[in-house]
Amino acid sequence: MNTPRLLLVNGPNLNLLGTREPEIYGHETLADVEALVIAVAAEHGVEVRCVQSNHEGVLIDAIHEARADCVGIVINPGGLTHTSIVLRDALAGVSLPVAEVHISNVYERESFRHHSFVADVASVHVIGEGVAGYARATRQLLDILA
Repeated sequence: MNTPRLLLVNGPNLNLLGTREPEIYGHETLADVEALVIAVAAEHGVEVRCVQSNHEGVLIDAIHEARADCVGIVINPGGLTHTSIVLRDALAGVSLPVAEVHISNVYERESFRHHSFVADVASVHVIGEGVAGYARATRQLLDILA
């Protein structure tokens, strides 16, 4: 691997950013999120591979594939945060540093959103900072990798 690469993973419904509940998630789109992470990573000479899916298995496959060419993972698992042990196990299984990011403050929302299966495998947690949280999560992850 010549240029270091991050995997940016966005889970179910994040393809609807900009139109889905903008009072919670804002008006930025998934394309805006991806461009932000790509720009922040580029400042550090790092590339980004972006994946978004509404299908858990597609996300798990992408995480497994990251073992071959990525140095870390930035992930917003969406609703899978609170339900998916297999997603958590995939992240643990690849042994890459993980940054977990959530646009909204899940701790100020419904109680079922308060538990994250990803939290114990993530080194970085950025919650409730809107789309800008992706930039902070990426920078913190890159600091760990430096």
